[in-house]
Amino acid sequence: MFKMSTSPHINSKQTTQTIMRDVIVALSPAIFAALCFFGINALIVLVTSVSSCVFFEYFLSRRLGLKNNTFDLSAIVTGVLLALNLPATMPIWMTILGAFMAIGVAKMAFGGIGKNIFNPALVGRVFLFISFPVQMTTWVKPHVLEFFNLDAATAATPLASLKHLTVAEQFNTDYLSLFLGNIGGSMGETSALALLIGFIWMLKRKIITWHIPVCYVGSFAVCIFISALLTGSARFDVLAHILSGGLLLGAIFMATDYTTSPMTKKGKIIFAVGCGVITYIIRVFGSYPEGVSFAILIMNAFVPLIDRYFIQYIYGTGRK
Repeated sequence: MFKMSTSPHINSKQTTQTIMRDVIVALSPAIFAALCFFGINALIVLVTSVSSCVFFEYFLSRRLGLKNNTFDLSAIVTGVLLALNLPATMPIWMTILGAFMAIGVAKMAFGGIGKNIFNPALVGRVFLFISFPVQMTTWVKPHVLEFFNLDAATAATPLASLKHLTVAEQFNTDYLSLFLGNIGGSMGETSALALLIGFIWMLKRKIITWHIPVCYVGSFAVCIFISALLTGSARFDVLAHILSGGLLLGAIFMATDYTTSPMTKKGKIIFAVGCGVITYIIRVFGSYPEGVSFAILIMNAFVPLIDRYFIQYIYGTGRK
């Protein structure tokens, strides 16, 4: 008996669940760093975000008559990414609201996993940022390994400090703190070391390719370097800009989202360069010191167009 089905016919042991499991493993160093630097506050935000995303996925899939994909771990990944994009002092009810926007509006309203246009975690993050700018820009000072320290003293982020430098002013950059994560900022964006470990893991497991993260960071770095040459200002410290803010977190874990990024290598490069340039424009010329979330969401909207013009060749032929 012949079994009729549409192509492709290549079998793989990879499933959505195994891919999401590897992403969670890759995010583990960033989670560990957040707990070390921000203590119990980070744990509260993380648990609230993950549990809310899982609940909304399960509840809305039943209410909307969609396939229940709660156990594919994608809602957990969204919850973790949303939490890592929030300050450790984020109120519980705001975190829940962000989770609803991420799952209910950005994902389930489009039909569930694989059908959303925009990255769900970033939609939740941007909604909270626009709606509650004070809470979203209140950065707690890190307390290394003091898990139960509830001190919520605020600290300016390096990006905010760089943003307001004049040409004549100098910026004393502590690159080691930037690399390790002992600075103020969102829970998951502070430790470049933790994010790079996750990047290496996902490359090894072939969950992602190098194209988007490298081209994203590279194009942004080139723009900052050119500005440094033209102005001579310490404001355009390339390494400080790369290690600060959500650039690495966004480039590694959110710009590479399967559903909202291009399918071809050429498309990925175009997408990543667009993200890098838009991030540069917002950071340098915009009113916000950070622009990663907006850049990725803007380029998400162009993904269908990019895929339209960069189509894979049909296997075994020389035509599209």
